[in-house]
Amino acid sequence: MNIHEYQAKALLRAAGAPVAEGRAVLRAEEAKAAAGQLDGPIWVVKAQIHAGGRGKGRFIEADAGEKGGVRIARSVEEAEMEARRMLGRTLVTKQTGEAGKTVNRIYIEEGSEIARELYVALLLDRASARIAFVVSQDGGMDIEEVAHATPERVLTLTVDPVTGYQPFHGRRIAYALGLTGAQVKQCVALMGTLYRLFVERDMEMLEINPLVVTAAGNLLCLDAKMGFDNNALWRQPEIAALRDESEEDPKELAASKFDLNYIALDGEIGCMVNGAGLAMATMDIIKLYGAEPANFLDVGGGATKEKVTEAFKIITSDPNVKGILVNIFGGIMRCDIIAEGIIAAVREVGLKVPLVVRLEGTNVDLGKRIIADSGLNVIAADDLDDAAAKIVKAVRG
Repeated sequence: MNIHEYQAKALLRAAGAPVAEGRAVLRAEEAKAAAGQLDGPIWVVKAQIHAGGRGKGRFIEADAGEKGGVRIARSVEEAEMEARRMLGRTLVTKQTGEAGKTVNRIYIEEGSEIARELYVALLLDRASARIAFVVSQDGGMDIEEVAHATPERVLTLTVDPVTGYQPFHGRRIAYALGLTGAQVKQCVALMGTLYRLFVERDMEMLEINPLVVTAAGNLLCLDAKMGFDNNALWRQPEIAALRDESEEDPKELAASKFDLNYIALDGEIGCMVNGAGLAMATMDIIKLYGAEPANFLDVGGGATKEKVTEAFKIITSDPNVKGILVNIFGGIMRCDIIAEGIIAAVREVGLKVPLVVRLEGTNVDLGKRIIADSGLNVIAADDLDDAAAKIVKAVRG
């Protein structure tokens, strides 16, 4: 689960990390009063969406102005004007796709005098099974481009979970960032704060880009992104309460309510599979045959008839889906349960696109018989290769 910048900064502030004062507003008429509560003479007006690249983004609507989603205001009246231009408009960035995201919130923040821009992130490093710091002196830029063009300018430092964060971690990071004097002490304290917050709040990602050195020589978290482990939200009610469902894909939101692992993609073949590895293999073989998957959907090993029905509804709700491939290996998941769920879903929502079903494993013969006796126009497949070939052929004619 992701949260907005202003929410992330509230968590940072509560933990003792240095952030500028700011106010979140939902209506343009609130912007002038919000800016008046902050010290000028410069204010920064930021669109709040769950996507990066806001400053370089563009609005679809002409009346939103030509500037991106991060704008400078030199009076409270100008702050209100910029908020009015952005609220309710659609912001397109490299992370949103051409559809963009509607701006429903604005964050107005005190301006800062910036001497340097740095990059700091904490991530889960699955290779080492540790939390990793990723830092660079090239803050404010796309870290992926920096890592590709000049990998030597990016330091990755993992923390042993047995010892946890130690001051030497912070000192090494400070030296990598080119900090000196009192800044080193600030960095040691700040990295410890970020690490503790990451662990205590069950985060998957915490990114400060940029972390700036101000004109006065102090560190300041100028932007913040946080992502949390959905599986741990049950013990993080305060974090779960920050969820903004308007920022999520409606299909992914519906899937989460039924404990389905669903990610929307841009292809034309809907996939319903059990097991993440098999789902990835199914997507790969669809691409091998020249088509594109419309989604990743893992119904899980303990799916019920009701969950399968909902999964089918979610797939068919995507207007881009021109065909559906069901690929089930029945280990824990029984093939007859899948078959009953498919039939129930088709009878409820109808079937307007080709459907290929490949079943194998527990109760496979019963599952195939249930589908065969249903009278549905279903294309049976013997194996994964056969299934992919048939669904691509059916979709492509």
